[in-house]
Amino acid sequence: MNWVKGLRRLIEFPKASGEISKCSTSQYSVANKCRNGILVAKRISLSPRDIDVRETLILAKNMVLRHKLRCSSEGNVLGARQYARTLSRKYGQSSQNDPDLSRDFLAQLWLLEKRMSGPRGRPRRDIDEYADFGETDDITSARQPPPSQTATGSLKPTSVEEAQVAPLLARSNLLITRDIEWANLMLGFEQANRYAVVDACYPQSPVGFIREESNVIARQLLRLRRLFVAYITDALGNELFRVRRPFWWITSSIYAEINGKEVGVVHRRWHLWRRIYDLYLGNKQFAVVENPGFWNWTFTLKDINGEVLAQIDRDWRGFGFEILTDAGQYVIRFGTADPSAKTGPATLIQELEVARPLTLSERAVAVALAVSLDNDYFSRHGGW
Repeated sequence: MNWVKGLRRLIEFPKASGEISKCSTSQYSVANKCRNGILVAKRISLSPRDIDVRETLILAKNMVLRHKLRCSSEGNVLGARQYARTLSRKYGQSSQNDPDLSRDFLAQLWLLEKRMSGPRGRPRRDIDEYADFGETDDITSARQPPPSQTATGSLKPTSVEEAQVAPLLARSNLLITRDIEWANLMLGFEQANRYAVVDACYPQSPVGFIREESNVIARQLLRLRRLFVAYITDALGNELFRVRRPFWWITSSIYAEINGKEVGVVHRRWHLWRRIYDLYLGNKQFAVVENPGFWNWTFTLKDINGEVLAQIDRDWRGFGFEILTDAGQYVIRFGTADPSAKTGPATLIQELEVARPLTLSERAVAVALAVSLDNDYFSRHGGW
């Protein structure tokens, strides 16, 4: 534990010597920034009460790194040992107790660093208290792709709720893909549905995710008629809004909620073979879907005059996917994207001509409709 004694003496040295000269302060105090590429604390008073575990670790690392750098610059072991002895004496240590960077010393330093690490092993650093380490770690390395439609006109947020969902819904085309449920495929065990949302203009990374939360027993007993809540998040995992579907027997309903406030609802109308849905924003209906049924997988949202507002297509993913799994894929088309956002393969996308762009709240209801369609008609494997 010689290195611990050395650090303790290092901490107590200013108290014993009174006031440190400006020369020694510029060379040995931890207020010195980035000497020889070694970064130290920005704000620290050299007293035992003010120096905590993190600052002690920085001091220990500096001693190790300075020792290594000196060894490489001198080019011989004798010069490195002489520098280590000089450095130790300046901190009030005897030459016999110099840290020789032994395995025990490095092991103790590793344990000290582990004590100040977070739950995932990342050091907890306070940016205000410590000097710049060159470039700070980007904790949220994943970035939300920019919207493919400009937030103007009907897409301009008119409330806090719409501003919250704008990063996900201010896009021309959303591709929603459901994950394969292997337990359902192999054992018939109904799992919670999960989806990935991708902007067709930025197919490199998802722009959001949809995650269902429901009771595991209710999923096995009620299957498609179960009640659930699906959380829609952005690419960084921040919840934007949620859709809630209660238990149903004859016809289903699904509600879109932002920050706990209900913004819209989708009601399914009973018909023997046609698939009819009414979409409401508050108490006012703004669209209707009338699908002829059977093998028609295109669901067009139309206004009261029969003009197209948006469209939801279910894509054919292949014989194996369609016969053996419920892993469907849906495309929600909201209209034309900005020309600057269409690059690469996105330039080949055929845009949908709409009578008017849907508002952000109406688009949240359209996403709720896509989730309802997947559960009402395209999740029949093992269900009833």
